[in-house]
Amino acid sequence: MAISEALQAHLASGATTLARAWAITRHDGVVLGFTDHDRDLSFDGVTFRAETGMSALALSQSTGLSVDNSAALGVLSSEAITEDDVAAGRYDAASLCIWLVNWADVRQRLILFVGSLGEFARTGGGFEVEIRGQAEALNQPLGRVYQSPCQAVLGDAACGFDATRPGFSTLVTAGLIEARRIFRFEAMNEFQPRWFEHGRLEVLSGPAAGLFGVIKADRHEAGVRVVELWSEIRGAVGPGDSLRLIAGCDRSADTCRWKFHNFANFRGFPHVPGEDWLMAYPSQSGVNDGGSLNR
Repeated sequence: MAISEALQAHLASGATTLARAWAITRHDGVVLGFTDHDRDLSFDGVTFRAETGMSALALSQSTGLSVDNSAALGVLSSEAITEDDVAAGRYDAASLCIWLVNWADVRQRLILFVGSLGEFARTGGGFEVEIRGQAEALNQPLGRVYQSPCQAVLGDAACGFDATRPGFSTLVTAGLIEARRIFRFEAMNEFQPRWFEHGRLEVLSGPAAGLFGVIKADRHEAGVRVVELWSEIRGAVGPGDSLRLIAGCDRSADTCRWKFHNFANFRGFPHVPGEDWLMAYPSQSGVNDGGSLNR
């Protein structure tokens, strides 16, 4: 981003009133602003708070495609970044924007850094979090892989299926919960056993609202529907909280075709020979005409 003439003139004056401000945007839409100035600043609809005990180490930036990296330090508090929210993963991969700003005239500002938050490390009553630059995304594998299962996630842009449509999702109220991982509901006989297996359980209300878990098992037990997650919900979920169950997809071609009727958007290669094909050998009992093995 180019520096404005007004900010350039302020920097050249020799007597500056500068501070840094940074905004964290979580995946649930919550935006938190912080500044190392001794008073709050406000711009772009965000209030950047001064009393949170949040500070950033010097940024390490470079030209080219190397990954920028730094760290932010802060104090866990009930009014800003809480320990419960960090433990629940609400800040995982949250986006980050850092400005250099003239606190006497916040219209004079310059974006220094755009990236995301990485790993959190808790130290006593505080934390240190890694800051990752935009080039970090270049370390992730891209493109499609030739494999039998579908590479899309149910409901994403590649899949194109509306997983919240009737018959494929339902709203329920949390009842008996074990270890924030096993949920028991009324029978829900309108859904076949294992209908939600490989699906999602989303928390819609309560302290854990916005969190979700992947469903490991979905079964009937003595007239009760039991939904078991692969791992516990990382927030406090309790009886009475509103939940949504979303049908599961094992990413196989048959499930896509017959359960979701969405085979036109299947993102796998169901006819790719498996590893057993490498061990195949001619047999007199088979058809040995050199044709396709997938007929």
